[in-house]
Amino acid sequence: MLDNRKKRILQAIIEEYINTAEPVSSGSLLQNYGLECSSATIRNDMAELEHVGYLDKPHTSAGRIPSAKGYRFYVDELLKDDNISIQEMKYIKSKLETKVNEIEELTKIASNTLSEITHYTSVAIGPRTRKHNIVDIKFVLLGSRVLMAVILTDAGAIKETIIKFDQDITESQVSNLNILFNNKLRGMPLEKIDEPFEQYIMNEMSNEVKVIKPIIEQINYAIVYNTDVYLEGANKVFNFPEFKKLEVARTFLNILDTKELVLDILNSSLAEDINVYIGDENEYSELKDFSIITFRHTIGKHDLGTIGIIGPTRMDYSKVISVMKYISKKLNEQLGKGMF
Repeated sequence: MLDNRKKRILQAIIEEYINTAEPVSSGSLLQNYGLECSSATIRNDMAELEHVGYLDKPHTSAGRIPSAKGYRFYVDELLKDDNISIQEMKYIKSKLETKVNEIEELTKIASNTLSEITHYTSVAIGPRTRKHNIVDIKFVLLGSRVLMAVILTDAGAIKETIIKFDQDITESQVSNLNILFNNKLRGMPLEKIDEPFEQYIMNEMSNEVKVIKPIIEQINYAIVYNTDVYLEGANKVFNFPEFKKLEVARTFLNILDTKELVLDILNSSLAEDINVYIGDENEYSELKDFSIITFRHTIGKHDLGTIGIIGPTRMDYSKVISVMKYISKKLNEQLGKGMF
């Protein structure tokens, strides 16, 4: 357990390092943060914080920088979520009151606003379609071994995908697929296209197992990954010193260019929670040099999609989380006015 003085020193070091990107010395803490203790006491506490893993000491500097463990303690225990100005609140309010016709548009506006205010790169996806009910499924034969599947949902979303086979498909098989899929799934949510359903179809068309499996796999892929990803402020991160390293910059651009990876990041977000993943806490090794903050906004039956921020581990967590929470509040108010 850290006592109050060590907590204050750790908080000051993290906030100073976020602001300057330079290792923090005891002298700068004493000068800038009004700590009511001697420089020797601060140095001793910094050494102890390093010993227990909250700080790191770069070899070329007498100062300290936060470790991933230190950032995690800061986010969980020390962070203030009111780091937002009156002007920023007014700007968010004006942006989110823009008249839109679809929820996806509001998600894009919220993502853009978040990037504008925080100066980090934001990524977002619209409402998840897996809960949407199926209105119609249509299979169309495009060639002897190529099939197109089109799914219409009650939310007006259309999912389509192309399926290729290693054997010829007949019009009779396509007709049977249309009947079976619609009889079983019409009125059901998209997420019902799963393994039990696959087994049901295979049982019904037992002589055509080789046809069924790739259809289910490709439809499920289309449901999850044929989703638009909205990206804002990709160039903003290059203002941060961490991205002067060519390897870090290249990795960051590769992440943004890998749609499946971005979707997995956003789809892991829990409803009504702000999720913070710092460095090695991220599931993917490509993200070890980055922090990600995600938020999925759901109110009742309304899913407004998921928004995330990707940036260096030296991220201004307080600013990002404060802005995310205020955006969430304003989205709630918009829905309360019957916007949708």
